[in-house]
Amino acid sequence: MSSFKDLEIYQIAFDLALKVHNASLKLPQFELYEQGSQIRRSSKRIKDTIAEGYGRRKYKAEYIRYLIFAIASCDETHSQLDMLIKLYPDIEELPELLVSYITLGKKINNYIKYVDANWNT
Repeated sequence: MSSFKDLEIYQIAFDLALKVHNASLKLPQFELYEQGSQIRRSSKRIKDTIAEGYGRRKYKAEYIRYLIFAIASCDETHSQLDMLIKLYPDIEELPELLVSYITLGKKINNYIKYVDANWNT
């Protein structure tokens, strides 16, 4: 692996952040800077935290710490999606995004287990 971009969890997080960004633009105007801004930030923070953690991968504990931050942002995005689905059921992409974020959280968690068991410090 030569780059954080090679990580499957990064690739998925990046793709989902783009989808969330586009879906959030379908929110009513007054939500674009409230709930819309919040979900855009939390979804983009996942990929950014994975990338930042990868830069610290030499230090196993530090790497895992950043991956845990990525799960926290994934959970925040999940929570934001729960709210948006209830408030705006007409935005068709939201339920599919929720399922994808649940899957991403599991993949990040599995990757943390892998790093914990196999990473050399």
